[in-house]
Amino acid sequence: MQLAYSSNAFTRTDLNSALRAISALGYSGVEILCDHPHWFPGRVNVHEVREVSALLDHLGLSVSNLNANTANGYFDPVPAENLFEPSLSSANREFREWRVNYSIATIELAQQLGAKCISVTSGHPGSGGTPEQGMAYFVESLKRICDAATKHQVQVGIEYEPGLLVERATELAEVFHRVDSPLLGANLDIGHSWLDGESPEQALDLLRGRIWNVHVEDIRGRKHYHLIPGEGELPFERYFKLLREQAYDNFLTVELYTCVAHPVAAGRAALAHLQSVFDRLDYHTERQGPRDEG
Repeated sequence: MQLAYSSNAFTRTDLNSALRAISALGYSGVEILCDHPHWFPGRVNVHEVREVSALLDHLGLSVSNLNANTANGYFDPVPAENLFEPSLSSANREFREWRVNYSIATIELAQQLGAKCISVTSGHPGSGGTPEQGMAYFVESLKRICDAATKHQVQVGIEYEPGLLVERATELAEVFHRVDSPLLGANLDIGHSWLDGESPEQALDLLRGRIWNVHVEDIRGRKHYHLIPGEGELPFERYFKLLREQAYDNFLTVELYTCVAHPVAAGRAALAHLQSVFDRLDYHTERQGPRDEG
């Protein structure tokens, strides 16, 4: 396991500047926000993909995930908070069709960039009219997305979250069954899982072998607010031991979209705390720390 940092902590700057900052902090990887103001699928040209690919090579950064969870750039003006609409579970056919195409465009970007996976979410429980109808729309949408994923050999991770249509691991396991694609898995946010009341053991056992990327933040007081690791109460050692036992070899991606006012300081503190957890576990990985861009 290596550590990545999501560019959604850097929404006050452009993507290239975010990549340079993440590299300078010493992270091994980056998750690219596929939304305003970074990459918006369908609006990214070949030149931009080549430019970012060259910069990633220069900086020595791998891509942990392309994050297509939100599509706030769909709206004008851009909303102050994430809406998760238009969603893959919307009763509005035009919204649903748009979001399917947006997700497929993200898969195409992943293939061009050499990224292994993308992430999506389900939308709100009432997006489809009722939760049952929304789930039927969601499964239908995912089957089309997974057809594209098969063509391009890119994994699709669903991120479940408190308050969304799919908000716990048991529901996600049912989606896996209904869609029936080996490329469909989880973008596991351990803070979301903790808020849902799942034990680390329960969640990771249900999702065994289907976790493509892991989002890491801290949580305190059962409030859904992403804190810098070390500021809350998450049992990181339990999660990381279980991931290691499952031979998870993808990224732990720090996600701190709540820290846009100080993303560098937040990323530095997160890296130091998580490295200390690795040290306590005697988990040896390539030592991560500040480096010169060169």
